[in-house]
Amino acid sequence: MSEELLFALLMFCCVSGAAGTVLTVYDKIAAKIAQRHRIPEAVLITFGALGGAIPMYLTMLIIRHKTKKPKFSVGFPLMILLHSALAAALMFL
Repeated sequence: MSEELLFALLMFCCVSGAAGTVLTVYDKIAAKIAQRHRIPEAVLITFGALGGAIPMYLTMLIIRHKTKKPKFSVGFPLMILLHSALAAALMFL
């Protein structure tokens, strides 16, 4: 795999993780203030699946947001395992 493609994938994951973390914190704040617009769960899961699972999962644990929902408490660790397996496979290409 070329270094340019690897760098592009890494940057994509970083941007997705940063954006997903911001959305997670915003959703936590919006959950406390009932009048604010909430972020749909599908959006949070999509950002996690696009490479932001690690920072989003850590953020959810730190701020205690959506930790009781199986979609997040089981889904995000599974995404992290999948992302790790894909990263390992790409390293050997």
